[in-house]
Amino acid sequence: MSNLEAFKQFAKRGKYSPAAQAIKNAVIYTRVSSKEQAETNKSLETQGKYCREYAQKNSINVLEQFGGTYESAQTDERKEFKRMLQFVRTNKEPIDYVIVYSVDRFSRSGEGAISILSELSNIGVKLLPVTQPTDASTPSGKLQQNMLLLFSQFDNDLRRQKCVAGMIEKLRRGEWSWRAPIGYNQITINGEQKITVNEKGEILRKAFFMKANEGLSNAEIIKRCKALGLVIAKQRLTEIFKNPFYAGLIVHSLADGEIIRGKQEAVVSEAIFLKANGQAALNPHGFTQNIMNESLPLKRFTKCAECGTPMTGYINRKKKIYYYRCNKKGCNCNVNAKIMKEAFEEQIAQHSIDTTLIEPLKEQLSLTFSYLNRQNESNRNAIQTRLAELRGKINKVEEKFVIGDINKELYEKYIGRFKEEEREIQGELKKVDFNLSNLPKYVKFSVDISSSLNKMWHSGDYIFKQKLQYMIYPDGMTYSKMEGKYLTPRVNYVFSELTRLSNSLKEKESGLMVESTNSSALVGPVGLEPTANGL
Repeated sequence: MSNLEAFKQFAKRGKYSPAAQAIKNAVIYTRVSSKEQAETNKSLETQGKYCREYAQKNSINVLEQFGGTYESAQTDERKEFKRMLQFVRTNKEPIDYVIVYSVDRFSRSGEGAISILSELSNIGVKLLPVTQPTDASTPSGKLQQNMLLLFSQFDNDLRRQKCVAGMIEKLRRGEWSWRAPIGYNQITINGEQKITVNEKGEILRKAFFMKANEGLSNAEIIKRCKALGLVIAKQRLTEIFKNPFYAGLIVHSLADGEIIRGKQEAVVSEAIFLKANGQAALNPHGFTQNIMNESLPLKRFTKCAECGTPMTGYINRKKKIYYYRCNKKGCNCNVNAKIMKEAFEEQIAQHSIDTTLIEPLKEQLSLTFSYLNRQNESNRNAIQTRLAELRGKINKVEEKFVIGDINKELYEKYIGRFKEEEREIQGELKKVDFNLSNLPKYVKFSVDISSSLNKMWHSGDYIFKQKLQYMIYPDGMTYSKMEGKYLTPRVNYVFSELTRLSNSLKEKESGLMVESTNSSALVGPVGLEPTANGL
């Protein structure tokens, strides 16, 4: 055989091979999660020290150090973190490592961080956590790093869950855990928070009375408030008038629609608050409006067929009878709550299925939705391709801005447009990104509850009934007093298909046969609407 040494001049070396680059380059990234940590302990200093000593010990050349501040790692939209990534991507000298104290100092976003590491790996950059040494160049080392990132995200999720649970408990006790709105002071005495009305709040109290008793426009109220020493924007004033916090109440998404009496000082009474919002007409003498009443689960869920207005509820105390009504002038549809309840139970009964059909229905519904979701695969691939192309444009614009090829004005113009387009594409992706592995769970849940819809709704509390109602009829319902019935609503596709299949199976005399998934009757909306949480 010929001597291959003579051919070495024609060999090609890897860009990041040891022979191509004897000295390894790196950047260091340090961070803490909160301002208090940055100011009261020496964690940042310790992280930087360990990272520099590791680099020196292993003959790694540190080109730049980033971080040195507090940045939450729950997302990867961090100023110093993004600046570090941009430097790594665009630096003329190749970067081999991002040195961090530990994996969770790099990120706690789980899958997002894994995606970033994969991108960096493609350009020859590896993560070096000095207190968790792993060789990311090997499959096992990469797996170990990815597991550490996922566990960091899991730890974050657990902390968030505990934190949210604590905030919900405080809300139930009427305690506000966030910054109080304008017009209030927050002070802590002996570990107990006090939220009291300040001078601005006194002016806002007068503003509420101007609105409630004098019927002034917001523009006129703003002028009067300015004369009293409070400058406030029109939109801000509208938000204040609609915030029950000023009436001593608490509303928050964590309370799941519940109205809670807070411990804060009220600026105005509940009656003045309602009157300022034009709600006095809803409380005529002899009636009491119910915010959340077990006897009125259909309020706001049901609209008046004659005028399209959502129906509210009240009790006639003299007659001790509950009613639903719309409040549009000229219509004022008023219906006995018992009549609407019975009509609704008749409506919901249409979707109940025979318990003997549960198992064959599960099988048939799985086949049906598997068939309907097949085309999602091609749609998903096309959308993901568009998303990848757009992210390439975003990276290119960011790179040009960093190296000075475009100015800040052009950068903000294009990056804003691209980011908005990215959000729209991600929204499209969610619509088709249904995971068929979850299908059995959805099917079982839907079929099981469909066998006892009447009983479940009848015995459930107010919140349960509302959730069940919206799960079956996502857009709510419309009731016609003239016809004395509910008009045909849009039904969650799972339940409409269950009803159709159940009726079809009942008609078969020769046993339970599985229908062909190619039947034209199965043509319908693509995708399975997930069932409501909390049922």
